[in-house]
Amino acid sequence: MKNIERKLRKSEKGSAGVKLAAVLVVLFLIAHAGYNYIPAAYEGANFKQEMQTAVVQGMAAPTNITPTDMVKGRIQRAIVANNIPSDAVVQVKNINKTITAQVSYEKKINILPLGLYTYNYQFNHTATPTGFLVNDAATMQ
Repeated sequence: MKNIERKLRKSEKGSAGVKLAAVLVVLFLIAHAGYNYIPAAYEGANFKQEMQTAVVQGMAAPTNITPTDMVKGRIQRAIVANNIPSDAVVQVKNINKTITAQVSYEKKINILPLGLYTYNYQFNHTATPTGFLVNDAATMQ
């Protein structure tokens, strides 16, 4: 009887190691996805803030400087600083004494190792000035 129980129990050994390996693989995949996605999302959020700052500073620019050129220059520097793809579409417009900047790009992010799954991070943001500068521009008209 004991001999039969030992044979049955022999097949149960090693199941914890397989479960541990499966959990470690899943944790590795999650860590890999986060390692690749989080910097791209952070750069996108930081770039949005840089765009907003550029538009507000363009509204407050002195009259001897062209505001649209100043905003374009600041956005181009932010593109380099935030690892934004060089094929990003940048449009800066001066409409009714208000400057708006629109940038869109797509960035490929390897979520799974070995290129098994690639995520297309799409960024499309339009920055418009807010606050007292907009109110002053509206009263000037």
